[in-house]
Amino acid sequence: MPRARTALTIAGSDSGGGAGIQADLKTFSARGVFGTSAITAITAQNTQGVQAVSVVSPAMITAQIGSVLGDIPPDAIKIGMLADVPVIDAVADALADYRGPLVLDPVMVAKSGDALLAATARESLRTRLLPLAALLTPNLPEAACLLGTGEAASVEEAERQGRALLRLGPRAVLMKGGHGSGPDCVDLLVTSETSLRFTAPRIETPHTHGTGCTLSSAIAAELALGHDLVAAIGRAHDWLHHAIRAGAGLGIGRGHGPVHHFHGIWG
Repeated sequence: MPRARTALTIAGSDSGGGAGIQADLKTFSARGVFGTSAITAITAQNTQGVQAVSVVSPAMITAQIGSVLGDIPPDAIKIGMLADVPVIDAVADALADYRGPLVLDPVMVAKSGDALLAATARESLRTRLLPLAALLTPNLPEAACLLGTGEAASVEEAERQGRALLRLGPRAVLMKGGHGSGPDCVDLLVTSETSLRFTAPRIETPHTHGTGCTLSSAIAAELALGHDLVAAIGRAHDWLHHAIRAGAGLGIGRGHGPVHHFHGIWG
């Protein structure tokens, strides 16, 4: 009997369950992939904000990743919150020999506006992890921060920024358009050969907590299942659109509520 496909998430824990490790593992399960994890930070967090953060020691992060790689080799890896330079170095060193697809979501700020990556760690993120990524998935503010420039105000400018990010080493960049404006949300895939738009009607809703984590982990799950990059992004993009729309039905929290990861199963 063939084994289940697996994916590893390396990210922070969200006690509110809407983002981070919790969102990633829910997404892996919803997409039919067995999820494993390495926790980089523990946050006291809910739909209204981040109240406290405790960073896991680099030694423990290294041990978690080594434990998973040694026994449950992942078919894909998703990286999220990394907090600071020692964490980035630990993750980069632990994954130096990994050859499968790696999706890097450069988590910098929570939906509430709370910082999740030290400003001093941005250069380490650029130099140590971007070159390892099969796909980088920044939103518009994250892309601007990585490049030290203003946010893209158009799809054309987003493409230019995506190409600038490509020069930092990832094999592809998905410029996420959730922070944009207009009736449609456009995610733009930029590679050395082409650019491709993934478009969906923009949903006016406060239930968007964890959308970035969820999209990147859904793409990782689809890559783990063997889909090529374009198909993986398309499938993940469509699934997330339905998860955002279904989030209103959960009634979770008094702030930015989560998406409904299991909309196709219950609720």
